Amino acid sequence: MSAYVEISQLVKSYPKPGGGEAIIVQDFNLKIGKGEFITVIGHSGCGKSTQLMMLAGLSDITSGVIVIAGKEIAGPGPDRGIVFQSPSLLPWMTAKENVLLGIEQVFYTASQRERDQIAEYYLSVVGLADSMHQRPAELSQGMRQRVGIARAFALKPKMLLLDEPFGMLDTLTRYELQAVLLDLWRREKITTMMVTHDVDEALYLSDRIVCMTDGPAATIGEIIPVKFPRPRDRKSVMEHPDYYPLRDDVIQFLEVRAHRHHAPAAAAAAH
Repeated sequence: MSAYVEISQLVKSYPKPGGGEAIIVQDFNLKIGKGEFITVIGHSGCGKSTQLMMLAGLSDITSGVIVIAGKEIAGPGPDRGIVFQSPSLLPWMTAKENVLLGIEQVFYTASQRERDQIAEYYLSVVGLADSMHQRPAELSQGMRQRVGIARAFALKPKMLLLDEPFGMLDTLTRYELQAVLLDLWRREKITTMMVTHDVDEALYLSDRIVCMTDGPAATIGEIIPVKFPRPRDRKSVMEHPDYYPLRDDVIQFLEVRAHRHHAPAAAAAAH
């Protein structure tokens, strides 16, 4: 697999008040193919979101290198679209105006009409055609997250970064938005990394599941391929004969193998 995204020897540490350093993430190595959907799973506090924030350019890299499409990243940029657990919309702007904010920075040479069309298209695709002129306070939590997804895809980023985007939603809304995300991803073929704590979500969405060991000094313990055919729907995935064996394998990693600190990351380097 040729690497579209290459993360090499990534380390995040903080100085301790009494001297020395606290290592959060250590020797995180991963290659991601163009258009691939990766999920990162692990226990709370293992550094899943920390490595994602370094990839987003929102957290300084202590050491190591991140290369996206042949270019080393330094700080945040519009080449990465980000969806957080809470969509962080500006409350005085409508859904459309929130999506337009980024579009106007990235597609500044386009006409206003073209920019409006981009915003309206993505809001329609995520199911908000009738709500795009409403402000965040008038939208449900799930609808606000749809705006966040539309905003990220509308930038046409090289990479999409998702930090537990459905973690605060009820089960039904989460299922709906997983389907919306999968449909948009299939259309756009954007290389995606998603942090999740939900095993079923990881199995439904991803091509590979990156399993992180427990912190401190968390790293990649194992990488589990997910080979269900695409396009996917929840019913066919759950009825696939490999579904429950794979699910058991991920759970077994989280319950047993994640605790073995500094598990060999050779599997990561091989991809």
